[in-house]
Amino acid sequence: MAMPDKNGRFGIFGGRYVPDTLFEALSALEKAYHKAIKDKAFKKELHDYLTHYVGRPTPLTYAASLSKILSLNIYLKREDLNHTGAHKINNALAQVLLAKKMGKTRIIAETGAGQHGVATATATALLGLPCDIYMGEEDMQRQSLNVARMRLMGASVIKVDQGSKTLKEATTAAIRDWMQCHQHTHYVIGSALGPHPYPMMVHEFQSIIGKEAKKQLLKKEKKWPDAVIACVGGGSNAIGIFSAFLKHRQTRLIAVEAAGHGLNTTQHAASLGKGKPGILHGTLMYLLQDFRGQIGLAHSISAGLDYPGVGPELSHLKDKQRIEIQSATDQEALEACRWMAELEGIIPALETAHAVAILKKNIFKKQDLIVLNLSGRGDKDMMTISQYV
Repeated sequence: MAMPDKNGRFGIFGGRYVPDTLFEALSALEKAYHKAIKDKAFKKELHDYLTHYVGRPTPLTYAASLSKILSLNIYLKREDLNHTGAHKINNALAQVLLAKKMGKTRIIAETGAGQHGVATATATALLGLPCDIYMGEEDMQRQSLNVARMRLMGASVIKVDQGSKTLKEATTAAIRDWMQCHQHTHYVIGSALGPHPYPMMVHEFQSIIGKEAKKQLLKKEKKWPDAVIACVGGGSNAIGIFSAFLKHRQTRLIAVEAAGHGLNTTQHAASLGKGKPGILHGTLMYLLQDFRGQIGLAHSISAGLDYPGVGPELSHLKDKQRIEIQSATDQEALEACRWMAELEGIIPALETAHAVAILKKNIFKKQDLIVLNLSGRGDKDMMTISQYV
């Protein structure tokens, strides 16, 4: 279940639904990727950057106060302590390094919450490549701090003001750019979606989260976790930590989506829970869509979860009943954010706060051993949080 077949499919999901102009670019990227992950020099260079620049391995922190209150044993995988403040740097740095090895002279990316944009801008500044980042107008307003960070590092942030003015439209704009410039431009996709080989690549580059967490937990507790929890938008942080536990079926893998204003409304981003299989941005996955197959508008208070689909691997894992689907509303996420800040002195990103909210729900046994992927820190969300809390 961990890797796609030769056609880039996880079961029925995945594939390459792109114009002919991109087939050659995707084939070249797949070939370069397979060569790079077997190349000792590439792996050493990436490892050195992740260790001495990003700050890996990230700690596994025991959440003592939360654990005591809930009668659970909760560990937090601290991706918020990475350079740039989230898990996104793992994949962005690896892809930009790969692009440079391929001889690409320009980088483009899309971003919603801005963390992938910041990570890509960071990697291109480090490795000396120009960078254009597409971002929805609404996301630029609610994530203005990250816009400033990207621009400070030399990236151009291109406003997308069509449709919902959020991540879906930013991704569409980036793909259009790439179609015209793929000969010299690499498109860094930030989540575990898009046409093959992107879901496979993002799985590989984010799997370091799960590998570290498993090793750290076994050292501390000498046993496997009862549950692993992660928020889900496109799926990169979730598949990153789930990957190490997929074969251990006694460990529950809990994917938490954004319920927005409620699953009984149209204002949510619960693609796994409420969506149907469909094609968007080059891949077959679960999507929010109407009875005509038109893509629905997603909503979440967190810009990083505000996307109407979820990647093909998680879609497949849902159909195989290997992951459990949960959701948290905007209000529950805000309350969980304040709760963790007050009890543990950690302000999680609003995306991550959706995962934290699930700890309050009565779905665990007393003293269960739980690992929660704390995928990002909440600095970027303080303007939004301060309006409600």
